[in-house]
Amino acid sequence: MNLFERLKRPTPRFFRRLRNIGVGMTAIGGAIVTMPLVLPVALTIIAGYLIVGGTVASVVSQMVINDTNEHDDHDDTSNMSGRIIPLDRNPLLDPNL
Repeated sequence: MNLFERLKRPTPRFFRRLRNIGVGMTAIGGAIVTMPLVLPVALTIIAGYLIVGGTVASVVSQMVINDTNEHDDHDDTSNMSGRIIPLDRNPLLDPNL
């Protein structure tokens, strides 16, 4: 599975919410940084952290996929407890991909 196939797979509900919160954090930070006013240095630094944190949260949340064959809207994290993926079938650890 390559990156684009992974991005097209459905995302669990919790991570969709986290992604949307991250996008909002990035937008708020960007709005603060681009204000045409002279702002305190502390506020500008906090806005920079909002941009970085929101971007990282959005990207990481988008990379999480449902590993079930069903394409429903249920959060299946309760089914994942104790599940181990063999090393030879894990696409993240396969150097040949």
